[in-house]
Amino acid sequence: MTRTRRAATAVVLALVLPLPVVAATPASAATATVHRTVAAPDTTSSPAELPAPTGPHAVGRDILHLVDEHRQDPWVPSAGPRQLMVSMYYPARPGTGGPAPYMTTEAARLMLQMKLPGTTIPPEAVSETRTWSRTDAIPLHGRFPLVLLSPGFTMPRTEISSLAEDLASRGYVVALVDHTYENSGTTFPDGQTLTCTVCDDPDAYPPQTIEDSRAKDLSFVIDALTSHRHPAWPFAHMIDTKRIGVAGHSLGGASAVPTMAHDKRVLAGVNLDGTMFVPVPDNGLGGRPFMMIGHPTGAGEDPTWTDAWGRLKGWKRWLTFEGSNHASFTDVPVLADKLGIPEPPGTTLSAQRSVQLTRTYVAAFFDLHLRGVPEPILNGPTSAYPEVSFHTP
Repeated sequence: MTRTRRAATAVVLALVLPLPVVAATPASAATATVHRTVAAPDTTSSPAELPAPTGPHAVGRDILHLVDEHRQDPWVPSAGPRQLMVSMYYPARPGTGGPAPYMTTEAARLMLQMKLPGTTIPPEAVSETRTWSRTDAIPLHGRFPLVLLSPGFTMPRTEISSLAEDLASRGYVVALVDHTYENSGTTFPDGQTLTCTVCDDPDAYPPQTIEDSRAKDLSFVIDALTSHRHPAWPFAHMIDTKRIGVAGHSLGGASAVPTMAHDKRVLAGVNLDGTMFVPVPDNGLGGRPFMMIGHPTGAGEDPTWTDAWGRLKGWKRWLTFEGSNHASFTDVPVLADKLGIPEPPGTTLSAQRSVQLTRTYVAAFFDLHLRGVPEPILNGPTSAYPEVSFHTP
């Protein structure tokens, strides 16, 4: 039976951090609720730690609160203009700034409550995860490509922090975007943490509508960061506005398609395991490069990926990480390992290897297409990464 990657109303972290969801399939939708008793971790031990970035630069991080005065919030119109929280990662001067927290305690509590109802895991076990980025760090001189990152549906932006940190360490400015009312909890500067309105009634919010809305969010973030008169970020001068890419996980990865279709400033895109409910246009993406990386889906392949593959006219790659699962492209396996939560059956990639593979291939893609640096690992299978297989027509 054909399986989808369940990108939108999907089982993000299906067996790792389960939650009641509607699982999208090509022909129908089925409700799936999974409950598992997970003991609280030993809080006397050291907290979880993200894998160290692999690039030559230290990493700085700022948090931005952006308000789109020209667009009403699509999910809660009474809230007024669309508001977003964005984490900005950037190459920084070593030894400057202080440790950047992973996420707020309230956001962690809400995530655990949604994914593991009744769990006794304290939110601090997640919120105190150690990162490698620094607040108030002094930026490096120079201009760097900009990569926007979008998380999976129901997940806060922190789920792909390790990818954001690694890209920044390699010389990218990264905008990691929270899509308000689409995840377990987004904390704003006033201390309020807004929860997932869209999750309350998935049938009322078609996945393609959410993807289109995310494309508008991402284009607005580009507008805010690249404004010549009043850029939203004090270090906006670091951004090379001629070299912009987008990537994301699950629905966030799928949203790269409408983003690129409607915003020609985005030169390259990566979809990490997201079913594409908004199809690639008939004429492709203007010849711009696109890469899809996913987990094995068994006997059948996601039909939206097959459709996209045929429509993409420019440079393209379709990779599968053998032994991975839907959450393998995020921080979740690292956290689950620390919290004693088992991986889904069939998972053979370790948390560290999953992070390594994701970082390596995403960075290689952007190095090639935003920097013009040759990357042989994108040409085909290699013995260094035997878990990676290439789709062939």
